[in-house]
Amino acid sequence: MPERRTVALVTLGCARNEVDSEELAGRLAADGWELVENAEDADVAVVNTCGFVEAAKKDSVDALLEANDLKDHGRTQAVVAVGCMAERYGKELAEALPEADGVLGFDDYSDISNRLQTILSGGSVEAHTPRDRRKLLPLSPVERQEAAAAVALPGHGDAAEAPVDAPSDLPEGLAPASGPRAPLRRRLDTSPVASVKLASGCDRRCTFCAIPSFRGSFVSRRPSDVLNETRWLAEQGVKEIMLVSENNTSYGKDLGDIRLLEGLLPELAAVDGIERVRVSYLQPAEMRPGLIDVLTSTEKVVPYFDLSFQHSAPDVLRAMRRFGDTDRFLELLETIRAKAPTAGARSNFIVGFPGETEADFAELERFITHARLDAIGVFGYSDEDGTEAATYEHKLDQDVVDARLAHLSRLAEELTAQRAEERIGETLEVLVESFDEEDGVIGRAAHQAPETDGQVVLTTADGSSPDLAPGRMVSAKVVGTEGVDLVAECLFEEAAR
Repeated sequence: MPERRTVALVTLGCARNEVDSEELAGRLAADGWELVENAEDADVAVVNTCGFVEAAKKDSVDALLEANDLKDHGRTQAVVAVGCMAERYGKELAEALPEADGVLGFDDYSDISNRLQTILSGGSVEAHTPRDRRKLLPLSPVERQEAAAAVALPGHGDAAEAPVDAPSDLPEGLAPASGPRAPLRRRLDTSPVASVKLASGCDRRCTFCAIPSFRGSFVSRRPSDVLNETRWLAEQGVKEIMLVSENNTSYGKDLGDIRLLEGLLPELAAVDGIERVRVSYLQPAEMRPGLIDVLTSTEKVVPYFDLSFQHSAPDVLRAMRRFGDTDRFLELLETIRAKAPTAGARSNFIVGFPGETEADFAELERFITHARLDAIGVFGYSDEDGTEAATYEHKLDQDVVDARLAHLSRLAEELTAQRAEERIGETLEVLVESFDEEDGVIGRAAHQAPETDGQVVLTTADGSSPDLAPGRMVSAKVVGTEGVDLVAECLFEEAAR
């Protein structure tokens, strides 16, 4: 009988990392590893790091150190770093953090089981050597699909070797019927929500962003793979899928059809068991009328717009190598709301970018004051290794950046609370996600993405918590707010299911 090997995956960062962790879990489970929830119960703790901004990198280092502490008083024998920070820094991270027993890059994912076994057995695995992953694929998007087969693309979910539920006792010479194939993925929780990768990488060259250098050029997944993975997730009890990538509006350009997403969304919405399809990471400059139409008119596709504005002052946007301005962005939001008045809209913004003037900052303030966004993330600029903006002159003093960050954060909090109050009286379709004695029944409406955009606290007419299990969709009327969060009364007799 083979020796029991246990592994825990600790995931930091964005939803894309969560998909990558579940693919790693699928690979490890397929090779006989037992997945456990807590690092203290595992022989090997695998920390899927984030390498986006300084705060995220610090969180990743802290998680690695915390897992390392378990080696002194728990089952844990080894701690291994994977993910964006490991890919981005590789040997540099290994030298700076000897507590990590291994630092593995994306190219190691296909052989992750052997890598972990070597480390667990006391051997060493050479730390990953970083490289610019944009150079691994042809410059022309239409030439990438064939070449991409030889490049590691985490989260693209290679198919399992056998069709799902293929009979094992078919008569000789009779092949199993063709059909959906299970993705190489293992769910790490029982949430009714799961992310699905549409693509990897990014072709944009925003001057503040290092992601393309370690995630590579943009590569779309084939629609059939996205559909099959969605069907598999529905079989696992998932009710909502969230489509993720570095830039969903570019989906299909390397497959010869930039409008491929408009055709794929209705097919995903028609998958049995799926109640809600959400699209994240949309580039304002790439929004097109047809995509807006599909997002605002397709049943089960929520009118949700996660628009990456970043700023609204023209001079700052040009310095970022981005496009648009306050009036164009407001016009885009008006176009969306003319088709779907209750559509959800969120964005992130960078303040204190090199050369940002008081007038630029006032222009950004004007935009968010009029945009009526449901959720706003605000970040202070900081140099990122290897980015063009890190070489810019006219850097702002840190105290100026901090003051602008604090000011805009307070304004954003006020504005999003006001936007929540505008929804009082609306009837929402709420997906129930959790229940506990302290918080009651918690869910999310169509305009709220997981973890980032607030939530809905569900009540009954008498103010008590309803008896609802996670995964259920229920209609509810908004009766109050708590900041960006909503309080809504269930309407069982009208639209519960």
